[in-house]
Amino acid sequence: MDSKKQNTRRLPRWMKMQMPKGESYSKVKNIVAQHKLHTICTSGNCPNIGDCWNRGTATFMILGDICTRSCKFCGVKTGKPLPPDLEEPKRVAESVRLMNIKHCVLTSVDRDDLDDGGSAFWAETIRTMKNVNPETTIEALIPDFDGVKDLISKVCDAKPEVISHNLETVERLTSQIRTRAKYRRSLEVIKHIAESGVVAKSGIMLGLGETEEEILQTMDDLIEVGCKVFTLGQYLAPTLEHIQVMEYITPEKFEEYRIIGLKKGFRFVESSPLVRSSYHAEYHVESNKEKKE
Repeated sequence: MDSKKQNTRRLPRWMKMQMPKGESYSKVKNIVAQHKLHTICTSGNCPNIGDCWNRGTATFMILGDICTRSCKFCGVKTGKPLPPDLEEPKRVAESVRLMNIKHCVLTSVDRDDLDDGGSAFWAETIRTMKNVNPETTIEALIPDFDGVKDLISKVCDAKPEVISHNLETVERLTSQIRTRAKYRRSLEVIKHIAESGVVAKSGIMLGLGETEEEILQTMDDLIEVGCKVFTLGQYLAPTLEHIQVMEYITPEKFEEYRIIGLKKGFRFVESSPLVRSSYHAEYHVESNKEKKE
């Protein structure tokens, strides 16, 4: 089957998405536009934009909307980014206040053009968020910062409640769909997050040609480095130029992986076709608080 036919074939019935509409959706859209912010919801063509924005939640993307990498699965623009906007942390924090968000997810493009990969900007954004919205919990979905621990520590030291770094796929397929990032290096990033005392989270996409054995091995690898939250979702090609879907995984199979993941030791597993890393992220904080003796 050629790529065009594969990309345009009818999606299975379980991949139906909620249309973006409603009062809450309009409110989020207007606030994001007024404050000149970026969201991964739009830049990454997320299928859950209708659901999340109608619930009044969004994942803010800092450091611009142009990535220095060109991964084969991602719909974010790639090229030469603009310099960081030093007022952006304040605008993000104010938007979260206006939206009355109780749990905020922050992510960013890769900024390999910056000496510190944008880590200081990350820390400043989190601290500003906490100053303006002290009751709001934060998940930071970070890039790998080339595996430099001092840079990762800058984000950890800002004390978000959860730090996520996605493996995206199994080890065998990593070089085919991720540019620059490496599977084992990403595991080291997650290990460093866990050792810092912050809840560590990661996720992968299914339908890229991975085997069940490889999925289970990925779970084991993440458990070994201290990952507590794991997400699995169906990969969808953003355009015809991106790597194409090899298989649509059934909801029943996703549920099977969820149960297996919990048995292996994850404290929370989000697993279904439309799951993306930040989907229902507010539940991950509550479900992963350490039990006090």
